[in-house]
Amino acid sequence: MLIASVYIGFAVADGRQTRVVVESGVAASFVVIAAAGVTESAWLLVLGLGGHGLKDLWQHRTKFVADTRWWPPFCLVVDWVVAAVIAVEIVAGLDFHH
Repeated sequence: MLIASVYIGFAVADGRQTRVVVESGVAASFVVIAAAGVTESAWLLVLGLGGHGLKDLWQHRTKFVADTRWWPPFCLVVDWVVAAVIAVEIVAGLDFHH
């Protein structure tokens, strides 16, 4: 989720307070999902990464924060590839909690 926090920096650079508030709230939500995925079911990691990829897609289409043309597609690919790898590992029986 670290690369996702870059959106907060972009929002600050954008200069609109509403963008900073929204991006900070979204980032906090994904941190909670990631923490739950570490302590509970690893499927929550897949859900969080997949969901963040959808947020990246929305971000790219709406240009919600100025000057982020290249970042959302990059982040989307990283999110979905990592989500797919974790999903394959879960299905293969990898134990994430030991």
